[in-house]
Amino acid sequence: MEVTQVLLNAQSIDGAVRKNAEESLKQFQEQNLPGFLLVLSGELVNEEKPVETRKLAGLILKNALDAKDQQRKVELVQRWLLLDGNAKSQIKAGLLKTLTSPVSDARSTASQVIAKVAGIELPHKQWPELIGSLLSNVHQLPAHAKQATLETLGYLCEEVSPDVIDQDQVNKILTAVVQGMSSSEVNIDVRLAATRALYNALGFAQANFSNDMERDYLMRVVCEATQSPDVRIRQAAFECLVSISSTYYEKLAPYIQDIFNITAKAVREDEEPVALQAVEFWSSICDEEIDILEEYGGDFTGDSNIPCFYFIKQAILALVPMLLETLLKQEEDQDQDEGAWNIAMAGGTCLGLVARTVGDDIVPLVVPFIEENISKPDWRQREAATYAFGSILEGPSPEKLIPLVNVALTFMLTALTKDPNSHVKDTTAWTLGRIFEFLHGSAVDTPIITQANCQQIITVLLQSMKDTPNVAEKACGALYFLAQGYEEVGPSSPLTPFFQEIVQSLLTVTHREDARESRLRTAAYETLNEVVRCSTEETAPLVLQLVPVITMELHNTLEGQNLSSDEKEKQSELQGLLCGCLQVIIQKLGSSESTKYAFMQYADQIMGLFLKVFACRSATVHEEAMLAIGALAYATGPDFAKYMPEFYKYLEMGLQNFEEYQVCAVTVGVVGDICRALEEKIVPYCDGIMTQLLKNLSSNQLHRSVKPPMFSCFGDIALAVGEYFEKYLMWAMSALQSAAELSTHTAGDDELIEYINTLRNGILEAYSGIFQGFKNSPKTQLLIPYAPHILQFLDGIYMEKDMDDVVMKTAIGVLGDLADTLGSHAASLIQQSVSSKDFLNECLSSEDLMIKESAEWAKLAITRAISV
Repeated sequence: MEVTQVLLNAQSIDGAVRKNAEESLKQFQEQNLPGFLLVLSGELVNEEKPVETRKLAGLILKNALDAKDQQRKVELVQRWLLLDGNAKSQIKAGLLKTLTSPVSDARSTASQVIAKVAGIELPHKQWPELIGSLLSNVHQLPAHAKQATLETLGYLCEEVSPDVIDQDQVNKILTAVVQGMSSSEVNIDVRLAATRALYNALGFAQANFSNDMERDYLMRVVCEATQSPDVRIRQAAFECLVSISSTYYEKLAPYIQDIFNITAKAVREDEEPVALQAVEFWSSICDEEIDILEEYGGDFTGDSNIPCFYFIKQAILALVPMLLETLLKQEEDQDQDEGAWNIAMAGGTCLGLVARTVGDDIVPLVVPFIEENISKPDWRQREAATYAFGSILEGPSPEKLIPLVNVALTFMLTALTKDPNSHVKDTTAWTLGRIFEFLHGSAVDTPIITQANCQQIITVLLQSMKDTPNVAEKACGALYFLAQGYEEVGPSSPLTPFFQEIVQSLLTVTHREDARESRLRTAAYETLNEVVRCSTEETAPLVLQLVPVITMELHNTLEGQNLSSDEKEKQSELQGLLCGCLQVIIQKLGSSESTKYAFMQYADQIMGLFLKVFACRSATVHEEAMLAIGALAYATGPDFAKYMPEFYKYLEMGLQNFEEYQVCAVTVGVVGDICRALEEKIVPYCDGIMTQLLKNLSSNQLHRSVKPPMFSCFGDIALAVGEYFEKYLMWAMSALQSAAELSTHTAGDDELIEYINTLRNGILEAYSGIFQGFKNSPKTQLLIPYAPHILQFLDGIYMEKDMDDVVMKTAIGVLGDLADTLGSHAASLIQQSVSSKDFLNECLSSEDLMIKESAEWAKLAITRAISV
């Protein structure tokens, strides 16, 4: 087949021609993979072919080696490893040859494909000569071959993990890269490729950064590159500095003064892409220091081995003025553009991080800037002053900030209604939101909102909700935090007198023509939900009046027929928001007996609407409707049984939804809610649910995060149906046992350990539910054979010493459940268990009250079991 023509057709503007070409390529790939890949690499290497087909050939080649989806990726890797050796050698030779092509698109595509092949082969100790042959290329001309080779080395470092390449080769790669960056290299493209390659190679340079001489040399080369005449090289060099700041923070002390001078110059004088990276360097240092200080808590008096160098604290006298200057470089329309990012925004973000790093020390450095600019005729100065104030509200102590806020509040409320400039209003509303988020609520001793100013604050915020969408959205946000701060105020809230008016204003916002701009509609519903969630008994009748209003709105979304895809998306977005709102209302009204009774008159109608929403079949809606149904089940209790015949098919659909695993996870949670509501009335549906859960757990297609809640769901079911669970016991215990084994012998990074703890907790919740479900039943003895394994599991996680508090509480609870349910049968097993005594004592002396209570109960249960 004439592959060039097919590749040209595959890029045709004529849909039919394109589809036809794609089909032929797919067919060729399925019938003869080695032949297909060889033809593609032949196309890529052939200088006589058009650049479009060479580029596409390379792209298809790359996609035959890698995929976003994990399963698919594993298949592609296996397929390549099993490919005929001769074909592979030919393809690889063609790729390397393409690096010297005069056509830049062909070179660039080849370097990406080489890196993908290397990512598969190097870990399997194949293609050992690759790095050597790339390095020999670097020392040859022409320049374009050198550039392509450096680009390849960069991609290669991105694809493989550092342990795959030995130190000797790492040294050679770094040498080649640094030579390519040096000022003796005349070709700009080579220097750029080298600088970008260094960025990817930094993770390999651990040993080099530990050697003073080599580190000095690397740092000098990077700092020199920040002074290059080419803006792209300067930007790439600063990106290297940002990466070094987090990877090698503890090695920066000797260089920090020089880096400050370089970044300050770039921020003040260089083009925006470079200046942004220079600010990013300091944001990154803040992140490092915030993490270190959080990890070591506030107690580092005289403790000299804290790995914090306090770079920010030492730099603030120069750093803060530099950041304040950036705030005056706003763009005219940044508030309207959701993805906007510019030097003023970067400077404000960094200022906020500095405030979190140094706390009170930042306040006296920023206050003069605010005072000087807040009333200036130029909007840029007013906006910058407001932004500076809003940025430093998280970090310093309330004692330091509240006096300022008390002075500023009235001024800001006036600005929000009267300032002629929309930017200033936008930032003012954002700053008010931050004031309410960090300085208002039960944790703060001195209230900033008093009877004297409450009315004015609410009037201004409701007024601002009529402003342009970006200002209105920020006003909703401020109201959200205002309501949240009154969450635990007792029977009467200062917002009660305004409740009706607030709700009405928010509903009005949701109907604005322009409510889709700036996420305004979403913000209004989120705020409405928070206002309802934090409301008190007094306003319950008003919350009840909301029910018919919101159900009517949901009913109206179901009217539209034959919608376009854009309208469908809007419809599904709105249904999601309305279901979310109903969920909060149901939780609120269902939580106290007096309001629950009044609410029940609407339950049938609401459930009917949720079922209709499901019938619209759109994944996003499913999730919110599913969550709302969980809340409804909790509120209606055993009465929920009447909805099950119609609802069950959607429950099953949710459990089968592997692709959108969040939907699956939410559905699993709802199964738990329904078990708690229906108890033994769930029995008719258990076969289907348990079958689906066991099927999901044995699948390797399902996202791992859904597995822990599925295990705890076993516990919910067992607790609901009691001894009826016998018919599933063998299967459930076998699944739990294999997961338990997986979760004990693990070494891994923090993320894995966090997951393993979630998994252990799910398994333990299942055991707990099963023991409690069988308690006092004649079938208790069915559990005895499983007890030794469960105790072994408890020993295992105790010995590993990496469980978190949640797991500890559940684990000690399971020990108690086992003793409580099995009684004397468990006594000797517990006494023989390796660590249960130590574990119990450790929990009894825990600082955590929940763990201590669980342990005291377990001790009681064990004592009873042993004395029987």
